[in-house]
Amino acid sequence: MQGDTLKTTAEVNTAVDDMEFATARRELPGFIGLAWRAAAAAFVGFHLWILLVEPVDPTISRAIHVFFGAALGFTLFAPRAATSQATRVPLLDWVLVLASIAIPFHYILDADGIEMRSFMGPNATDLWVAGIGILLVLEFTRRTAGLVMPLIACVFIGYCFVGPWLPGILYHRGVAFDQALVELFNNNGVLGTIVQVSASFIIMFVVFATFLQTSRAGDYFNDVALTLVGRLRGGPAKVTVLSGIMFGAISGSAVANVVASGAFTIPMMRRVGYDRPTAAAIEASSSTGGQITPPVMGAGAFIMAEVLGVPYMEIALAGLIPALLFYVANYIHCDLNARKLGIRGLPREELPRWSYILRHLYMAAPLVLLMVMLFQGYSPFRAAAWGIAATLLIMFGTTLVHRVMVQRQNILAATVATFVETGQAIYATMHNSMKEVMQLIAVCAAAGIVAGVIGVTGVGGRFATMLLEVAGASSILAMIFAMVVAVILGMGVPTTAAYAIAGAVVAPGLIRIGVEPLVAHMFIFYFAVLSSITPPVALASFAAASMAGADMWRTSVIAVKLSLATFIVPYLFWMSPALLAQGPLLLILVAFATACCGVFLLACATEGWMWNGPLALPLRFVSGAAGLLLMVPEVVTDVTGIAVGIALLLWQKRTYPEEIVPAAVRPT
Repeated sequence: MQGDTLKTTAEVNTAVDDMEFATARRELPGFIGLAWRAAAAAFVGFHLWILLVEPVDPTISRAIHVFFGAALGFTLFAPRAATSQATRVPLLDWVLVLASIAIPFHYILDADGIEMRSFMGPNATDLWVAGIGILLVLEFTRRTAGLVMPLIACVFIGYCFVGPWLPGILYHRGVAFDQALVELFNNNGVLGTIVQVSASFIIMFVVFATFLQTSRAGDYFNDVALTLVGRLRGGPAKVTVLSGIMFGAISGSAVANVVASGAFTIPMMRRVGYDRPTAAAIEASSSTGGQITPPVMGAGAFIMAEVLGVPYMEIALAGLIPALLFYVANYIHCDLNARKLGIRGLPREELPRWSYILRHLYMAAPLVLLMVMLFQGYSPFRAAAWGIAATLLIMFGTTLVHRVMVQRQNILAATVATFVETGQAIYATMHNSMKEVMQLIAVCAAAGIVAGVIGVTGVGGRFATMLLEVAGASSILAMIFAMVVAVILGMGVPTTAAYAIAGAVVAPGLIRIGVEPLVAHMFIFYFAVLSSITPPVALASFAAASMAGADMWRTSVIAVKLSLATFIVPYLFWMSPALLAQGPLLLILVAFATACCGVFLLACATEGWMWNGPLALPLRFVSGAAGLLLMVPEVVTDVTGIAVGIALLLWQKRTYPEEIVPAAVRPT
């Protein structure tokens, strides 16, 4: 490895907040900055301790998770973007910090009384704590995730009280004010299942991903992708796709993936001839796919495992084939686009050598260890802990070797210096991972409010009844309705919140119309993920467009085109669970193979290019139809699609026996 094996604090602290968060972070100077970093590292250390060594009461741990996190958030995040450059924390924010800290102490100091009153009814203190806690969560979410999610939560809160005046399925008898406070805050709401997942699985994997970035594993994965496909036609775009798979497999955030890899891949694509929107769209779509890529899928996947009561590994295994289809589609689009535009790869002398890749193969060890332990049945956070341990070993070992072999230090001095350097890197990584997990804490708590409203008003059951009525007319209409809800809820809010809300509202209805629970939740989860690139509000597309200096709308449209097949895949695993790895192995392999062929024909139709030359407009429709037939897991449709596809390929080969090589385009 290079001498700078361990990243600095500034490098670890990526600029995700500038792209995704509603307001910028403050730069906390002097003593306040030191105190904040110490408190953030202690917060992460506390979670590692209670998850791996000594558990505490779940309600207390959830309260600490949300409100100590909020206290750190009110210190770090300014209430408005215009005040983010101020280094002083105003008095109002300190009041919010103290109020946030007080709430967990209410549960710590009166745990027995709170448990008793859960049967007898709350007292005035409980109601005050619940009311203030809900307001703090809404403001915490607004500062870290924008205005959309708090507005959604407020609409649902209002629904508790206006139900008696609403028509149709929205009608309910109304909820008393004190009952609403209790249900929306305690174990059915803010401090419920969603926050429990955030306080266990999600925080562990965020810490794991941050440690991997500190050890430069992300850089190594980019080097592997460059070595594999950098020389090929449209090489930089294909590097983006492969790095999306590898880095996405350890990071469950689309925008984080864009920021982490886009600074490297977007200029590289621009250099060989891709225009700004296309380069941004390739990065956005590849980064979005990371949220559906095992072993570490988006945070919503951990919530799904908890809701369904199944091991997380079952969710990850079910997501494998759809994730592969996503990236197969992206790769084919990049290849066809490069053929059409005459874009070549990178010179061989600029690419990492295989000797370098093989010599540093140990960088992949933490991810391999994580996968092995998940397959062996270990809990996800325990597997992540072993992954962190492996990463620490790599950080220590590479730094020690560099000091001894390159800097020629004696072994004792090198060992002492390595311990100090590694300790500093661990400390920096822990408090920086807190910065990355804040938004997830906030949106999970806000999603808990929505879940509490759904439970106390019973609106989920009425949506299920409506879906039953729609399904009576057409099952496909019911699935389209579920898709629209998931995509709309995902516009402007993180995937975790979009899935949590849509899953609570729509999934019970899908299950009641006969959809398998895993299929129903995966269907909603996928469309919640795809909302990151779907106009009009597409966070991943907008982040990539900002980095590339491209038009946001055009970037979003191209990203949707690149991921078109993925918008169809959820309907396919609804028709045949084989694409979720459910059923006999032979059936799964056949379904995957034919779906890949279908993805290819769909890509040819949307790009307007096949084999050596352009595809005429009528043939583009034929290619698209054949692709859809192949993606439907039925024998008749597969045979028909294969026959049409082969005929199209033969026609194109006859029409264009030699490859048309367009003049390479210049970047704009």
